[in-house]
Amino acid sequence: MSFLKASTSFTRFRVIDDVPAELWSAIPEKLRQFAFMDIDDIAEERAFGWTNFDDMLDTEWKLSPPEKADYLTFSLRLDTRRIPPAVLRKHTRIALREEEMRIREQGKKFIPRERKKEIGEQVKLRLMGRFLPIPAEFQVIWNTRSGRVYFASTQTKMIELFLELFTRSFDLRLEQLVPCSLALSMFGEQYTEKLDAVESTHFIS
Repeated sequence: MSFLKASTSFTRFRVIDDVPAELWSAIPEKLRQFAFMDIDDIAEERAFGWTNFDDMLDTEWKLSPPEKADYLTFSLRLDTRRIPPAVLRKHTRIALREEEMRIREQGKKFIPRERKKEIGEQVKLRLMGRFLPIPAEFQVIWNTRSGRVYFASTQTKMIELFLELFTRSFDLRLEQLVPCSLALSMFGEQYTEKLDAVESTHFIS
């Protein structure tokens, strides 16, 4: 998802660790260290990493730097290779049928469970190379003055992946700014008890 579109959904975070002064100059190198690596030519199911905010194909930031005034901008790219379930079932059945014919010639009647599992994995691996991965881009904006980070997704799995990669890349932890934490950041920790006592509203349709 892109912040450059007319509208987008995003999740807000804040950096909860103290940012070392030397980290800012090291950000470009850390982005390259954890940059996206293409899997078009290898049979991997998924790949993810950082890319240029201005061009998701640029993993070396040749087009533009991540620094933009008081902000750092980059993207999380996720490529996923999906085999349609019907295709996987079809080719697994074909492989199992061929295996049944082979063992009958040896005087056997049943395919062991472990062998069935092995055949299924072999079929999946073989099919992987015949389907191109589907790319997805989720942009990131990091306000270096306020410590706020904006991630262009609200999907739980994408948020978890983003948090994991962000911490691994920069050795910093993020806190998701849900309504309660946003209120505390605006009014102060002294309002914690009052906010904890707030009950949800039940709407009747």
